[in-house]
Amino acid sequence: MSTMTADRKTASDRRPTRDRKLTQAVASSDRRFAVVSHTLLILWSVIVIVPMLWVLVSSFKSTGEILSSPFSLPDHWRVENYTHAWTDASIGKYFLNSVIVVVCALVLVMLLGAMCAYVLARFQFPGRRVIYYVMLAGLTFPVFLAIVPLFFQLQNFGLLNTRPGLILTYVAFALPFTMFFLYSFFRSLPHDVYEAAQIDGAGEWRAFFQVMLPMASPGMAAVAIFNFLGLWNQFLLPVALNTDQDKWVLTQGMSAYASSQVYDIDYGGLFAAIVITVVPVLIVYIIFQRRIAGSVSQGTFR
Repeated sequence: MSTMTADRKTASDRRPTRDRKLTQAVASSDRRFAVVSHTLLILWSVIVIVPMLWVLVSSFKSTGEILSSPFSLPDHWRVENYTHAWTDASIGKYFLNSVIVVVCALVLVMLLGAMCAYVLARFQFPGRRVIYYVMLAGLTFPVFLAIVPLFFQLQNFGLLNTRPGLILTYVAFALPFTMFFLYSFFRSLPHDVYEAAQIDGAGEWRAFFQVMLPMASPGMAAVAIFNFLGLWNQFLLPVALNTDQDKWVLTQGMSAYASSQVYDIDYGGLFAAIVITVVPVLIVYIIFQRRIAGSVSQGTFR
């Protein structure tokens, strides 16, 4: 009896020691992981931020200053570089075209994508699974494979080299991602709220726009930001489908401005045009970055 008691005491004495060693090992592993992850994040931040700051500072320099001392502050801060880029290089006109095309396409794709995701997520009907997977397959379709068919299709409809044609093309390519992203948000919404709205006399349209859509606003905001970033930076589609210079978007204008100067390049004006192009994207991302981080979820068919 005394031997068994002694064994129990020995085992109970060993247990705290093992737990303490395990806790220390876990803490040590967490510290190592934190050090490595923070080091990589700091390194990545430097890689991203330093070139952006260099472009910003260079946008206030003359070409001679950029070539002679690229990493020094400008002797004279040349704000006229932005004026030259905005007016003489027509960046202001291209900026306005980009705003019109992207905003119109964003409104349409958010409306159509939300409605499509809502129907697929909340209603049971024949062919629902097929529609979902066909839309999902659209995410894997490369843009450059559709350039030639799109060109002739828009030409046949009289939409080639027009803003409406470019807007509809943007909507078509952004719709699968929007539906895929919002599908899980509408799946997760409580069905009781929808039933309560119907009991109060709300029809399908009113229940969607006044009840279900506001409840999915975090997902709507996040996917709107992703779509804005993608559409604002789109280059291949406008180059192939929008050759009218008066209707060029910002990416086309930037490309033409950089290539038109050949050997006599105004680097100050070019960097100023780059800043003008990047600033709207940065503002949108900085304002809504928390909503992006908190709203990303997987879209799965259930």
